[in-house]
Amino acid sequence: MLKMITEPELNFVLIPLLAASHIIPMVDMAKLLARRGVTVTLVMTPLNAIRFTAVIDRAIGSGLLIRVLELQFPAKEAGLPEGCESADVLPALAFRRNFFAAIDMLQDQAENLLQEMKPKPSCIICDTHIAWTAETAEKFQIPRIIFDGMSCFTQLCMHNLHIMKDQRNIPESVPFFIPDLPDRIEVTKAQLPGAFNPGTLCIQDIPDKIRAAETRAYGVVINTFEELEPRYIDEFRKLKNGRVWCIGPLSLCNNDNPDKAQRGNKVSFDKEDCLKKWLDSWQPETVVYACLGSLGRITIVQFVELALGLEESDCPFILVIKAGEGQAPIEDWISENGFEKRTKERGFLIRGWALQVLILSHPAIGGFLTHCGWNSTLEGITASMPMITWPLFSEQFLNERFLVHVLKTGESVGSQGVMHLGEEVKPQVQVNKKEVTKAIKKVMNKEKEGNDRRKRAKELGQIAIKALENNGSSHLSLTILIKEIQEFHLNKS
Repeated sequence: MLKMITEPELNFVLIPLLAASHIIPMVDMAKLLARRGVTVTLVMTPLNAIRFTAVIDRAIGSGLLIRVLELQFPAKEAGLPEGCESADVLPALAFRRNFFAAIDMLQDQAENLLQEMKPKPSCIICDTHIAWTAETAEKFQIPRIIFDGMSCFTQLCMHNLHIMKDQRNIPESVPFFIPDLPDRIEVTKAQLPGAFNPGTLCIQDIPDKIRAAETRAYGVVINTFEELEPRYIDEFRKLKNGRVWCIGPLSLCNNDNPDKAQRGNKVSFDKEDCLKKWLDSWQPETVVYACLGSLGRITIVQFVELALGLEESDCPFILVIKAGEGQAPIEDWISENGFEKRTKERGFLIRGWALQVLILSHPAIGGFLTHCGWNSTLEGITASMPMITWPLFSEQFLNERFLVHVLKTGESVGSQGVMHLGEEVKPQVQVNKKEVTKAIKKVMNKEKEGNDRRKRAKELGQIAIKALENNGSSHLSLTILIKEIQEFHLNKS
């Protein structure tokens, strides 16, 4: 373990948004910081802490100074069902406002515990969605560093889109180029996040409050690495007075299989063993892994096109079916259509949580069909995966542009518009099975185009690994961040 001189003793307080896809990179970040001799305090609620107990206990057992501070989640007070402590387990998207109300109610409880904490908090690294931390950091006179699970490419796109929106320059229906970017990036309004393309369930006052709090931040940590998007990192740093620290890919802090397997929800060892045996039966780079994220709710109509597109590609595949809301009609179709039985020789269906990092690292996987959430995108890049892109909502269409047009490691299935969370049953431009099959074949093809894409993906994967090694770009960036917080307190005392 690399130990740094930390005088005064540093205690980084990490406050993630309570959702698996937001907590996972924060837990990874905690491990990276603790390996540098820093005390790390992770702020969570009891049910979220349970999901990460195995990984955190293993890190603590190895000598890392990681502590978990549990806040009682005010579900009842916010009008939520008991046990709804995470965004990914809400019974319906109509509860989003209640969920954010509950998040706001955590402030007093958190501040009381921070007041008693030893060593004293040196800084707060918080999810950008937790706006009250701006006030808390000012009360404690410590830096507040925001963590937004997006790339610098997407951050810059969003910044420029906000300028266009303020000037009322976003066209309603025709494609347009996002201005002042290093590359020509074309989008339509229908493909933009809710801030620019609101759905009927939009809760605009919450994003407005979050954006206002962002302007008060000391700096930003990004789950990316310098070599992945150097021109975009440079431009984003200019916007943030240089205080942008790129410390990813965070998933690479998990260098043993138990940690890779237990990021998020638990999966039984029987299922893990069964999956490994199935993957071991296939030749290298022949299997397509298809997963549309922990929050994505795909309609039954679109699931059918995805499933049939995978079947008609003639590639062996793993298909993840999200548990919960919307699963019942999907299971009915699988049963009535005979899909699982018909494809059992070359298809493996996973219900619920998937061991994504572990799966992507298996030699048999040759392509990743993804919703383009940034965690998944970066995990695919790290695993040297060429990707089949099917963005669903939020900033995912921007991530798709980055993969397809900047990195040139992705191939789009042709999705045309955002399906806002909670509005997936509304009529949308649909992706059909032919487009899915066509994109899969392009990515899995070993001819020139497919080979060039695969070669670029492998080069990026190797660079990603080096970024976190000693003296790699992300390793150095983390050193600079720790030293800056150290100097902040030395100058203050």
